[in-house]
Amino acid sequence: MSFLDNLENNLKAMESREEGGVDGNRRRDLEKKLAIAASPWAERLKKEPFAQILMQQATLAARASRTKINLVWIGTTLRLEARGHRLELRPGPKGVSAVFLNRSEEAREEPVDLEGDPKKLVSKWMPILEEQKRRDDEQAALSLAMEEVE
Repeated sequence: MSFLDNLENNLKAMESREEGGVDGNRRRDLEKKLAIAASPWAERLKKEPFAQILMQQATLAARASRTKINLVWIGTTLRLEARGHRLELRPGPKGVSAVFLNRSEEAREEPVDLEGDPKKLVSKWMPILEEQKRRDDEQAALSLAMEEVE
């Protein structure tokens, strides 16, 4: 490699670092501001009884349809997951949002009232899980019938 090629590569590398550095700094600053704005809501979500009651009610409602719900805190987000569907409670600058996801695709989002009844949120999520269970059961029955044919 010649001296000029080496110099050109070094200049390109420096330019890309500078561009990424400025954008990276802006992005980090924005993320930090959003995290600071959301922190009071995150504290409320973790400390108030809403999240605990939501987890209990979702677990009890899913038991009737023999569905296991995985519960996990990821940072400040509470995630309930079952049958490839998720319900995430995400604190933000204006409050807590309930985000309904199918696999990793967001289906819808709505605000959460931490003073309200978590049962309303459970009653919106459970029909989604029951429909998925119905589809899973149909698929299992079809697979079993195909095995018997062979």
